[in-house]
Amino acid sequence: MQNNKSGEKYSGKNLPAGLTILYEDRDILVINKPAGLLTISTAAEKSRTAYHLLTDYVKKGNPRSFARIFIVHRIDRDTSGVLVFARSEEAKRFLQEHWQDFHKTYFAVVMGKLAEPEGEISSYLCENSIFRVYSVKDPEKGKLARTGYKVLKEANGLSLLEVKLLTGRKHQIRVHLSEMGHPVAGDKVYGDKAIKGIKLALHAASLTLIHPFSKKEMTFETGLPFGLKSLVKQKQPG
Repeated sequence: MQNNKSGEKYSGKNLPAGLTILYEDRDILVINKPAGLLTISTAAEKSRTAYHLLTDYVKKGNPRSFARIFIVHRIDRDTSGVLVFARSEEAKRFLQEHWQDFHKTYFAVVMGKLAEPEGEISSYLCENSIFRVYSVKDPEKGKLARTGYKVLKEANGLSLLEVKLLTGRKHQIRVHLSEMGHPVAGDKVYGDKAIKGIKLALHAASLTLIHPFSKKEMTFETGLPFGLKSLVKQKQPG
């Protein structure tokens, strides 16, 4: 197993400012995406995305270069953490075909104190016309989603969780935690909009995958971001 922790940076002539590259080879490119950066473009934002910045990076400043990257998965704009791109169509297909078998761990700071220190949430998720995801009981109307969690720390009316993404559905973690009464802190869609000064407290902490060429198991890890850590820091008396 190969482990790549935060702090191991791959530098180069065209390394995008503000991005940490955890690993790269001829088949994959793995970054620690900062919160606030889109994975791919939207109608409102075309160029300031991880995809655009890394496309420039692999072209090494040569606009005529045929080098490119391919989208494997996405994480939300306000979620930070491990994000993987493929360097070829073949690598993309392999990673996407096996994506549900890979291990993904997140850190989340949620509102309140959970009744159970550890557990699993399971439901069928579907999406409405305004792109809001929610749970339904009918398996014919939604896709099965499973989320495991473990409480790591409690402080200041908040709880720090280690979350295992057992399936990979859109907004799965945010919806499951919100529906159990403990939305992710700073979640303006599924949480309490009255909370001010807190950004979405969700971080993709680690990903274990099978390399598309070597077929070796690889794990990419990042530490708990300071912003999440500070939310559950115990206040000193006096």
